[in-house]
Amino acid sequence: MINQIAEISELIGKVTFHSDVPINPRLRRENRIKTIQASLAIENNTLTIEQVTAIINGKRILGAPGEIKEVQNAYEAYEILLELNPFLISDLLKAHKLLMSNLVKGAGSFRTGDVGVFDGEVVVHMAPPAHMVPDLIRQLFHWYQSSTVHPLIKSCVFHYEFEFIHPFADGNGRTGRMWHTLLLSRWKEILAWLPIETLVKERQQEYYKVLGTADKNADSSVLVEFMLQAIRDALQEIGTTDQVTDQVSDQVKSLIACIGNETLSATELMQRLNLSHRATFRANYLNPALKAALIERTIPDKPNSSKQKYRIKK
Repeated sequence: MINQIAEISELIGKVTFHSDVPINPRLRRENRIKTIQASLAIENNTLTIEQVTAIINGKRILGAPGEIKEVQNAYEAYEILLELNPFLISDLLKAHKLLMSNLVKGAGSFRTGDVGVFDGEVVVHMAPPAHMVPDLIRQLFHWYQSSTVHPLIKSCVFHYEFEFIHPFADGNGRTGRMWHTLLLSRWKEILAWLPIETLVKERQQEYYKVLGTADKNADSSVLVEFMLQAIRDALQEIGTTDQVTDQVSDQVKSLIACIGNETLSATELMQRLNLSHRATFRANYLNPALKAALIERTIPDKPNSSKQKYRIKK
């Protein structure tokens, strides 16, 4: 585990080195879509990356209504991920409600009955009684906040303990993975956009196997090692393809920093950048940012409109 932590820390340093904009909006969106598709695929949702992308873009697709709703819910939940407090039960319930709204009864509430995990007709895990759930979650939150263990390790332990408690009647897997991501983001924000679920999906049988082994041994070490490897591999993949850093020119980075969360005209942007030559602004700042899909026009069908403004592409 110590070696894995060292490798992960080194990889995080590499993908963020010399980057004022470590994760640009377009790549955040792409990785978020990968995360949603993979996390739902683990729960047997059959929609592809292309279909998930279309749904998030507001397009109609041919698919099971329940699966489409799962995507819409997950996107809405992940959109507020960084606004959530990982140690507030009310925020946990809020996230579950968003994820499971109109999919199951009791969305946003802890389960009131006993549940088990089955492999066919064989019980592979019997969760603690329902009346213990609220206190167990409180204890888990308290342990995480008070523990001096490295965040990479204790976030993985949290992942295991959350699934062991199985606090909800349904949606425990997707909620637990989302909360794991939230905890990781509190250590390094870049990890909020890392599609770890994609690698978990590719190793789904191993994922369930290590959960079972952890239950059998009453020791979450095997799951911790599995998840640390998934995090490391996801970072390696991103480092290889430059998906996170997506090196852009200093001019484009300056433009993005100027826009921030605002919507601005070309004139306003030039003023903020202290530029007076419009051709230079368009050639070195505006057009490269548009081409890289880092920003978007507010009136896309009329690019030369006098009312045209620009904003960060979400």
